[in-house]
Amino acid sequence: MRKKKIITMRKLTMIAALAATTAIASPALAGSSDGKIQVKVLATGVLPDGGISSVKAIHLNPTSGGGEVAAAALVPGFGDVVASLANPDTKANNNVVPTLAIEYFFNKTFSAETICCFTEHHVNGTKGAAGTNLVNHVLILPATLTLKAHLDTGTPIKPYVGAGPALFLVFGEKPGDTAKALDIKKVKMSNEVGFALQGGVDIAVNDKGMGISLDAKRYFIKPTASFYDSDGTLQLKTKHDLNPWVLSAGVTYRF
Repeated sequence: MRKKKIITMRKLTMIAALAATTAIASPALAGSSDGKIQVKVLATGVLPDGGISSVKAIHLNPTSGGGEVAAAALVPGFGDVVASLANPDTKANNNVVPTLAIEYFFNKTFSAETICCFTEHHVNGTKGAAGTNLVNHVLILPATLTLKAHLDTGTPIKPYVGAGPALFLVFGEKPGDTAKALDIKKVKMSNEVGFALQGGVDIAVNDKGMGISLDAKRYFIKPTASFYDSDGTLQLKTKHDLNPWVLSAGVTYRF
């Protein structure tokens, strides 16, 4: 059931993008370069960092209190791995996904935009931790709302900047091979609230609402990964500087 749910969520963005493309092609929506609503169908590159900013663990002795500890004091079996990760030597992989964006214009200068996409990643070790695989699969929905300011250049080219909150919702986490070898059966990454900065340009190609868009966002967000053994005991926590760049390009329709 969980696997089917993950597959369904992964396809949701593709379905939404197809629906938006159909709407764009529909003559019932009268396009206008000054319309209140703009729909964007984009190809998006997601380029996260993923380095570990801090390492936390729980001692086998429940009275020890856990918290920030040295690698030597960690639960037996994690010492070597965590010691190699002490200098944020991890990296989340890049991904390319379809994205649907919907924007509402309050006036010529200000608008609000939200995006929809799912992006899948895994977390591997680098440098001293090369060859380790902590998280093999994680599906992220970066729910984002930005307020944007547009510059009216008097031409079809209109640059903009924006900023706003982001909620990263995480699904389908799976432990990587390195974690499994240490009897880790479950990994859970936290849902987190962060912040996004945005910049880009919209270019009208006609006066019927059609155009193209180039967009860049930088997210600032730090989720926590919690690792559990076969007994369901929390063994390790790692906080990650995910902080992805999200770069998009695609077609727009304004009406």
